[in-house]
Amino acid sequence: MLSRLGALLQEAVGAREPSIDLLQAFVEHWKGITHYYVESTDENTPAKKTDIPWRLKQMLDILVYEERQQAAAGEAGPCLEYLLQHKILETLCTLGKAEYPPGMRQQVFQFFSKVLAQVQHPLLHYLSVHRPVQKLLRLGGTVPGSLTEKEEVQFTSVLCSKIQQDPELLTYILEGKKIISKKKAGVPDPSGHRDKGCSHSSVPDGRPQLDGVPHGAQALNSHLPVETEGPDGGTGDSNLITSLLGLCRSKKSRVALKAQENLLLLVNVASPAAAAYLAQSTPCCVAIAEHLCQLYRSLPAFLDPADIATLEGISWRLPSAPSDEAAFPGREALAAFLGWFDYCDHLITEAQAVVADALARAVVEKLFVGTLQAQLLHVSEQSILTSTALLTAMLHQLCSPGLLQETVAFLLGTDCQPAATEEGPRTLCAHLIAHCDHLSDEISIATLRLFEELLQKPHEQIVRGLVLCNLEGRLYVARSSPEPESYEDTLDLEEDPYFTDGFLDSGLQPSAKPHPAPTTSSDGKTAVTEIVNSFLCLVPEEAKTSAFLEETGYDTYVHDAYGLFQECSSRVAPWGWPPGPAPLDPHEPERPFFEGHFLQVLFDRMARILDQPYSLNLQVTSVLSRLALFPHPHIHEYLLDPYINLAPGCRSLFSVLVRVIGDLMQRIHRVPQFPGKLLLVRKQLMGQVPGEQLDHQTLLQGVVVLEEFCKELAAIAFVKFPPHGPHLNLSPPPEGQV
Repeated sequence: MLSRLGALLQEAVGAREPSIDLLQAFVEHWKGITHYYVESTDENTPAKKTDIPWRLKQMLDILVYEERQQAAAGEAGPCLEYLLQHKILETLCTLGKAEYPPGMRQQVFQFFSKVLAQVQHPLLHYLSVHRPVQKLLRLGGTVPGSLTEKEEVQFTSVLCSKIQQDPELLTYILEGKKIISKKKAGVPDPSGHRDKGCSHSSVPDGRPQLDGVPHGAQALNSHLPVETEGPDGGTGDSNLITSLLGLCRSKKSRVALKAQENLLLLVNVASPAAAAYLAQSTPCCVAIAEHLCQLYRSLPAFLDPADIATLEGISWRLPSAPSDEAAFPGREALAAFLGWFDYCDHLITEAQAVVADALARAVVEKLFVGTLQAQLLHVSEQSILTSTALLTAMLHQLCSPGLLQETVAFLLGTDCQPAATEEGPRTLCAHLIAHCDHLSDEISIATLRLFEELLQKPHEQIVRGLVLCNLEGRLYVARSSPEPESYEDTLDLEEDPYFTDGFLDSGLQPSAKPHPAPTTSSDGKTAVTEIVNSFLCLVPEEAKTSAFLEETGYDTYVHDAYGLFQECSSRVAPWGWPPGPAPLDPHEPERPFFEGHFLQVLFDRMARILDQPYSLNLQVTSVLSRLALFPHPHIHEYLLDPYINLAPGCRSLFSVLVRVIGDLMQRIHRVPQFPGKLLLVRKQLMGQVPGEQLDHQTLLQGVVVLEEFCKELAAIAFVKFPPHGPHLNLSPPPEGQV
């Protein structure tokens, strides 16, 4: 096409120079456009039905052809010089703003995009280019549903691509006329590029002079809007960032997706100086976070946590619910919010470090501190429930290290000191832990689920702040007591009020007799067989039902626990945890031990497992299982070693379970036909028989959960032995014993 155009132009002018012929043709096409405004009287004819699109296409072809024919690369040809000196882009931008003829703005966007994309000569450094580019950006992206959204997003794509190639362009495109003001004030151009546009003439009223058209041509001037400039020389705060954010709100999914991809290019600029400018001198990060807050405020006041969970893991590339079956009031608003949060997380992952840090701080300050915190601390149960479930959904999507760091500091604080038993200042973390033991079971479940999600994040401060800081020094271990001679001495069953003569007279016995003193290896670790047996034999035979059903054995837990432990171990590997517990000083005086508020709540909940709803018990045991998987020697010892010699007044997970079993064995004989009812309840929970209300149903369901939890702990202990890694040469023991 371009070669045919050049041949035709040469034929028409004979022996004249090709460059002169191209310039003449270029000027003629531009005059044809400007004369339209002088001669035309029909204001209703769409631009695409005039010869303007054709003439703009010819001008573009001439510019591209001329550049290809240039002998010296990097120099502007006569046609390009004419475009720059006569401010053609300025004039087109003004005509596009006037939207005359109708659809002219669309033609202007297309012409700008094609010129910037196809002409290889650097253009955006010129005042007569970046100023109209900035003006054109102000025309789009502000009104959702604009007829030119497709052209606008293509225009921003070209600009972001150019910035990625040359990050120095960022200040030109974002500052626009502010650079002009600096030049007029004698401030040197920070980029070091010369600006050919500084000496270009313009008409007194600020409107561009059209070549061949008198200044006072009423037919043209009536369609050119007067631009009022602010003190800084700009016409408003709109720029590439606000334009992109406006396009991100488009109802057209392709336009919104393309705008998000363009913004991603922008925050990933390679130059550290450009990235610093973007983070510190533009409203980019704040504007992105503000949009997230707007989407949050558009959510219904109450959302069911189950509905929120259906959209967990939604992607910003596909921000829609999986199917119509998941429809519920507020679904579209929730999908938009979670999709934009996922996008923010992706931006922080991909952006330069200075931009990522600024955006992460903006999200936490604007959304978490400015909006979410008040709802988490609200007295309204609906507010607490919805905000907790939304925070859990956000944590589920959160992957970027920068945002995770800020989120952990928001939730847990930055001070990692062992907790005191007495009440101190109520921090957000203290409130959330208290919500795990809320009067509302729904709030307790939602908050426990929040902590379970938090424990799966790759950040050491989480497990350290919640658990490890309280286990340092191993104060839970008795310092001066001699080693127990037998398992009975370890558990002190005779002194336990639940293990009384009356209890033994009831005829109920544990599923296995107490074991002899556990064998220990050369490094002092209790043999894995003893630990596994302790958990598997904890529930009395009368309270076991899994043996009557298939696929409920201990083996399935071993398989699952191994995969989860491998995943957890790889996540914590960079943290450099010690392979074994810290040695004890036998001469060190005993100090009071407090397990911390988090473990305190979990142990208290576990102690009430026989009296709590089934769903709540599942969530409590799920969190404890997550904690038990961590390969830190102190966590392993405190949660999974039944033979630990506890200091006076201390409790461990196993000691809590022993007391629960003692309570159960006292209550079993009060339930008529206990074994049959227990088996029926298990079948109901597995969906094998229709559900029906039974007496003591909460107790029976608690027993089922207790049996399964003991098997799960046994499996975790098995795959973790030795504590710093799975022992692969062991086979799963048979059900009930090793």
